[in-house]
Amino acid sequence: MAAHDLRSFIHRLETAGQLRRVRAEVRTHLEIAEIASRLVAEDGPAALFENVAGHTMPVLVGAFASMQRMAWALGAESVDDVATRLADILRPPAADAGILEKLKAAPRLMRLAAAAAKTVRSGPCHEVVHTDDADLGHLPILQCWPGDGGPYITLGQVYTTDPDGGHRNVGMYRLQVFGARELGMHWHRDHDGARNYAAWAAERKEMPVAVALGGDPILTYAATAPLPYGVDELMLAGLIRGEAMHLVKCVTVPLEVPADAELVIEGTVDPEERATEGPFGDHTGYYSAADKYPVMRVTAITHRKDAIYPTTVVGRFPKEDAYLAKTTERLFLPVIRALVPEVVDLALPMFGVFHNWAFVSICKSHPYDAHKVMHALWGLGQMKYTKFIVIVDENVNVHNYEEVLWRVGAEADPRRDTLITTGPADVLDHAAPKNGPPGKLGIDATRKLPQEVGGQAWPEPIASDPETAARVAQRWKEYGFRG
Repeated sequence: MAAHDLRSFIHRLETAGQLRRVRAEVRTHLEIAEIASRLVAEDGPAALFENVAGHTMPVLVGAFASMQRMAWALGAESVDDVATRLADILRPPAADAGILEKLKAAPRLMRLAAAAAKTVRSGPCHEVVHTDDADLGHLPILQCWPGDGGPYITLGQVYTTDPDGGHRNVGMYRLQVFGARELGMHWHRDHDGARNYAAWAAERKEMPVAVALGGDPILTYAATAPLPYGVDELMLAGLIRGEAMHLVKCVTVPLEVPADAELVIEGTVDPEERATEGPFGDHTGYYSAADKYPVMRVTAITHRKDAIYPTTVVGRFPKEDAYLAKTTERLFLPVIRALVPEVVDLALPMFGVFHNWAFVSICKSHPYDAHKVMHALWGLGQMKYTKFIVIVDENVNVHNYEEVLWRVGAEADPRRDTLITTGPADVLDHAAPKNGPPGKLGIDATRKLPQEVGGQAWPEPIASDPETAARVAQRWKEYGFRG
């Protein structure tokens, strides 16, 4: 069952033994982050810190720090179950489908319509309203690493639209606290929030922004999903939830936010104002450099009477954000399969911080299919940032990284089976050249067809005789072995 708001999700985690309440006093400066980092490294539970020095608001960390917790956040027992359900809903009828097939698609289309967000008159997020007295210093915002430029909001859903209001976006961007009513708005050039910002800047108008924390945990995931520009993240959240998200109008800006959010920060961004943001200990495992970014001027802070502040710690893997990204890998695999039919499975290893490495298994039927798939993947959305793509055969488990590397050593020749090309680099990739085109490397670790190796016959892999293996398994204990 879907949690629908943060506190019902907390109850679900606590009931399952996946959350601990911490009553000892803790500090927002480095201490909570250090505890959170240790918990996720040890596959530990989420933590709700109820005694935060200098603050009355509890702090929640680690709520999404496992694939099981991610599945519960999405209202399911398995992330793959959600992927299957989404793929079925989004699958359009074939172009040549008959009337019966098109009628069968009607219930799926109705579910799409029902998923559109709905506006309601009021919600818990407006139980307490601060406008003239709004002060970010009252919130338990963490500084996670000693070299950070300051405290950062790291789990906020950032709501923006273009000037016409036709392209609502919900993104997740870090926000550095500059002062009591000032935040640094860190979005990269290709982020949809930045695209909306550019549209406001072109008209020389202040841009309204709202940052929501908490609410339905599905919304937290949806804010991280790499959807095409113009596709509403609230629609995706509604599809996963099975019903529409409820929104309320903001108090001081013309935007809508989740009615059941724990906390909302409203404000505006002047296209002429920028300030130095950073450094920031990032998911790459390194500090990202300080640079000039837009400034959000806070106009209101609203929250529940007994609000809980959800946050996350970003840094070298494993960290909580890796599980959010792994969820994207599973949910968007059906989309990738539809666009690149040769793809069987995909793994974006946590150690690759989701833009360094991709392991892909394919159903190979033509010479150089592996090269075709490499180019196709580099042409898909944020896959364009992937530095290394390894292609293996369909029978290889891409989630067994040792097996993938064995296949690279066994099936690939460095001169013949590597493809070096150029393409965009992630802005956080400090290894990419600054004065030249970034590189990409593809490795074809599939078994080679004769046409790919000058007619050479590829050797057959070793495998046990099936009858003998079955007989030995049946008599295993008879031999005197356990297990």
